Amino acid sequence: MSHRPVVLVSGLAVGDYLLWNWSLNANHEVIALVSGLTLPPLALVAASLLVLTVMRLLARGARAPTARRGAGHASARRRGPARAAAGASAQARQEASARPASADSPSRRIAA
Repeated sequence: MSHRPVVLVSGLAVGDYLLWNWSLNANHEVIALVSGLTLPPLALVAASLLVLTVMRLLARGARAPTARRGAGHASARRRGPARAAAGASAQARQEASARPASADSPSRRIAA
């Protein structure tokens, strides 16, 4: 997500506040009225965009460790179905070779 809307609206709100403050001190009633009427909506939108951006960053940070654990599955989805199946079968072979063979398997029986 781009941070441009947050920066743009926050800049507009700060600029509007500065214009409103200047026009009040310089006795420009019309400018003060217009900038004073536009300031609350701009401030509200800027605050809500800021909160939304912070929440998205927190959610992305909370999701990042789980995304790293499942990176093999995500890369398999990007590769396509044929390569993903080949990758899954290779992973299954690795898991099978890592498991100890049971005592009942024919290859482990010893003739007496």
